[in-house]
Amino acid sequence: MKILGIETSCDETAAAVVEDGCTIFSSVVASQIEVHKPYGGVVPELASRKHIEAIVPVVEQALTDADLAPEAVDAVAVTRGPGLVGALLVGFTFAKSWAYARGLPWIGVNHLEGHINSVFLTPTPPPFPFVALLVSGGHTSVYHVTGHTGVELMGQTRDDAAGEAFDKVAKMLNLGYPGGGIIGKLSKEGDPAAIKFPRPSLDKKAFDFSFSGLKSAVRRHIETHPQAAEKQTADITASFQEAAVDVLAYKLMQAARVKKCDHIAVVGGVAANERLREKVTALAREKGLSVHIPPIELCGDNAAMIAAVGYHYLKEGKRSALEDDVFSTTRMGI
Repeated sequence: MKILGIETSCDETAAAVVEDGCTIFSSVVASQIEVHKPYGGVVPELASRKHIEAIVPVVEQALTDADLAPEAVDAVAVTRGPGLVGALLVGFTFAKSWAYARGLPWIGVNHLEGHINSVFLTPTPPPFPFVALLVSGGHTSVYHVTGHTGVELMGQTRDDAAGEAFDKVAKMLNLGYPGGGIIGKLSKEGDPAAIKFPRPSLDKKAFDFSFSGLKSAVRRHIETHPQAAEKQTADITASFQEAAVDVLAYKLMQAARVKKCDHIAVVGGVAANERLREKVTALAREKGLSVHIPPIELCGDNAAMIAAVGYHYLKEGKRSALEDDVFSTTRMGI
């Protein structure tokens, strides 16, 4: 089954063609980074307008790259939420109309389930069950995954998501936007042990996260060491990154231990962070766990992962109705 996937939950307009939930025929992503960079973050109104401009050419490019005519598509999968409502509506309405006009089945899926299913677009996907750490600009959660459409939330952030904290720390240091990539690169020049920032683990037996305290500690350090901070930016970013990565990796390992899972996954935009990948891989090796992390191009928002999870819902016989709408807040399943 060849599925056209569409993703517009935030600031990337994406379309992809995926067969049987695992084989990528094409994947096109139009980024809006340059649009939002002057504002230091995503401006919802601008994001929606840019999606309207990009959705048709992006879908057409995905079909062209896949060497498929629209008539060769078997179904459509589209992000229904969570995300920015205005942005979601562009992709959701387009997908609904595109499928209806052609008499095709279509399904609205959860963006987070898409990220989890991104590991099944790799040559060596994990067997069920496994534990997944989902880390992005808007979400930081741990899930026990028992099937393509079966997930149990074990813990989530109580305040800032990890990616959001990276962006805010970058803004404090006037490094630019988006902060994740900038901090990851600059941290290689710094000493991760230079500054002892807190590791906010909350209840060590639970799996919730909190990054507001770590973010505040960075701000206090900058404010109390204004002259030194200018000279030790790399040390600050490296120390901040190490603290964040320590907490993320610790929670993931604890979740795998509690659920007695031998396989773990790290997905989402922050999964592209080199230090996080190194830390998780090293700890997993010590504990005899198998690690599954998508390639960089599948970590950020993309439509291939949406098509992948959509395939499994469609295979189960589920369909979306014309009266269905998008949702902005997190919920798993449809």
